[in-house]
Amino acid sequence: MSNYQNAIEINGLTRKYDGFTLDNVSFSVPKGSIMGFIGQNGAGKTTTIKLLLNLITKDSGTIKMLGMDNSQHEYKIKEQISAVFDELPFHEVLNARQLSVVMADIFKEWDKKTYFDYLDRFSLPQKKKFREFSKGMKMKLQIAVALSHKAKLLIMDEATTGLDPVVRNEILDIFLEYLQDEENSILLSSHITTDLEKIADNVTFIDKGRILLSGNKDETVENHGVIKCRKAEYNDIDPDDIISARLTDFGAEVMINDKKSCQRKYSGLIIDNTTLEEIMLFYVHRQKKEWT
Repeated sequence: MSNYQNAIEINGLTRKYDGFTLDNVSFSVPKGSIMGFIGQNGAGKTTTIKLLLNLITKDSGTIKMLGMDNSQHEYKIKEQISAVFDELPFHEVLNARQLSVVMADIFKEWDKKTYFDYLDRFSLPQKKKFREFSKGMKMKLQIAVALSHKAKLLIMDEATTGLDPVVRNEILDIFLEYLQDEENSILLSSHITTDLEKIADNVTFIDKGRILLSGNKDETVENHGVIKCRKAEYNDIDPDDIISARLTDFGAEVMINDKKSCQRKYSGLIIDNTTLEEIMLFYVHRQKKEWT
């Protein structure tokens, strides 16, 4: 057993750009789990992932992956992790068979048999050039590579975006299979919350470079709720209980983050269950508090 509890530990991570700051970001991905990393496009997900992979330098903060500092032990870490991006990182004139030869030079633990098994399973041609691959084929190819060198951690940046539902489900199933080994962990960045609702153990919300909440997915969904009420009833709700409220001509939809206490406090009002997507939407408006 490896002697670390968290596959990823980020503390106080900051990176300033002109017009955007990744601001004091902290969260952990427990070993053996899938962390859904959720936010709108431009929220800071890709910046965080680039910092994890040391593709850009941080201004401050610490990053540990597999128990090691990500800049001190960069090569040791990169032997044991895989990153999958929205775009194919391999040269378009290569084919899948040639890629195996290239990867065998890069990864000590490259497993040719596993790789070709995944190519079969995904019905990927071995001799066709990658430039002729569809988006779904390119994504499956990246995942086949990611899973063929005994990586302990997969980092996925919008890996299911733009794929049809059948392919997405197939890929989500493979992630769950990969996690059967409790030494393996996944960070899955996405703005498709339904995928994360299916498979994530934990979720971290990021918006405008800041972490809004991070924790167990089921508890997060369970603790939040939406009160649909008339304007007069809305005015009676304690502002401290409100994340934000969508105002309509007829009344209000109010997101609260402590369903149990609100059920006691506002026993006359019905509190509906909510979804990750709805939570994200209401949190994004939290500074305005009221929106339409």
